[in-house]
Amino acid sequence: MQNSKQIFNVRVIPRARVNSITADADGTLRVHTTTAPTDGKANDAVIRALAEFWGVPRSCVRIIRGQTSHNKVVEKL
Repeated sequence: MQNSKQIFNVRVIPRARVNSITADADGTLRVHTTTAPTDGKANDAVIRALAEFWGVPRSCVRIIRGQTSHNKVVEKL
């Protein structure tokens, strides 16, 4: 079986009016979440949104860099 890990650059916009995911021209994903960035709640919301967007379980999505930043690097297994 081949390695199917994929790495994505993600820009998080917390406290947005609606939850949505868009892609920039350079391939960066923009995740708009209504959740505030306190106690890791926005990170959880980002993982949940990306997992739903890609149609994979939440355990297949993890933040590998940028836990406390708007700019994150996310791995999809």
